[in-house]
Amino acid sequence: MLTRLRGTGLYFIRKVGFSRIGLVLSLIMIVVAVVVLYHILRDIDPDELIDALEATDWRTLIIAGLFVAAGYLTLTFYDLFALRAIGRLEVPYRVAALAGFTSYAVGHNVGASVFSGGAVRYRIYSSWGLSVIEVTKICFVAGLTFWLGNATVLGLGILDAPQAARALDQLPLWSNRALALVILAMLGGYVAWVWVKPRVIGRDGWQVTLPGGSLTLLQIAIGIVDLGCCAAAMYMLVPDEPNLGFVTVAVIFVAATLLGFASHAPGGLGVFDAAMMVALWQFDKEDLLAGLLLFRLLYYIIPFALSLGVLGIREALLSRAARRISHRRGSHAHAPQHRTTGRVRPKSDPS
Repeated sequence: MLTRLRGTGLYFIRKVGFSRIGLVLSLIMIVVAVVVLYHILRDIDPDELIDALEATDWRTLIIAGLFVAAGYLTLTFYDLFALRAIGRLEVPYRVAALAGFTSYAVGHNVGASVFSGGAVRYRIYSSWGLSVIEVTKICFVAGLTFWLGNATVLGLGILDAPQAARALDQLPLWSNRALALVILAMLGGYVAWVWVKPRVIGRDGWQVTLPGGSLTLLQIAIGIVDLGCCAAAMYMLVPDEPNLGFVTVAVIFVAATLLGFASHAPGGLGVFDAAMMVALWQFDKEDLLAGLLLFRLLYYIIPFALSLGVLGIREALLSRAARRISHRRGSHAHAPQHRTTGRVRPKSDPS
């Protein structure tokens, strides 16, 4: 029986493939989200939505914006940690910060962040001599930091506020607590596994040495700070009444973010919003939608515009430097040479 099941599974994978399964699941999530949003938002009053946007205190926006900035600052340490983990100690923080900020800002908005963010990273790191394999390893370690942080926040958050998870999965409180304990147990098992001895995964040139136990705790801390800042920004923008508490909103926010990430929709558009609207049903629709729109402005649109500007300026400077080098080489090639008792060199050679 097991042999037949294994054979059926292998045949299914060969004929269909995981990529197609993932594409179908993503499309299903997006379609469901669109239908849910349609039913939730079809009776939204545009005038009340505009009033809710205008009623938002500018101090609230500033505080939320500072939390978003702190979150993006934390993202730069994802790359710095990954660079140190793969042994590229010579790459300075400023380069890691540039790659981390721009890759995540682009990846968050374009979608398929593994590829879009990876392309941005390669464009930046290749000028420092990093290969495609090394950039792939950076993406892997940074992604590991993201998932470890998410697992910790969800595990602890659901254990403390199981009703927050129930708003999305509709499961009994005891089952959500059990799920939280399973997540935390798996997380603890992973930390113990890498603490015992160095663990290497992959083969040939694609091998990655996983961070040890103490470094894994640092990874988890970085992920917690990142998610905590983002959740705090969202918490500032949701309505004040009823007061659900920060942990409840944070758990719902992280779960909705993961659903949006799994859908591969640009910025989780539709999926994230539908999950937030469903789970936070206690709030006034117009007020909650206003908060979600402002969060998208602060967390997605503004960083995306800034990253495009930074990348554009960088490309212009690189192009200008390349033209200067080409011009100098051309000048040296046509410069008259003079016979000396030593080696022959152009007059412009400073050595």
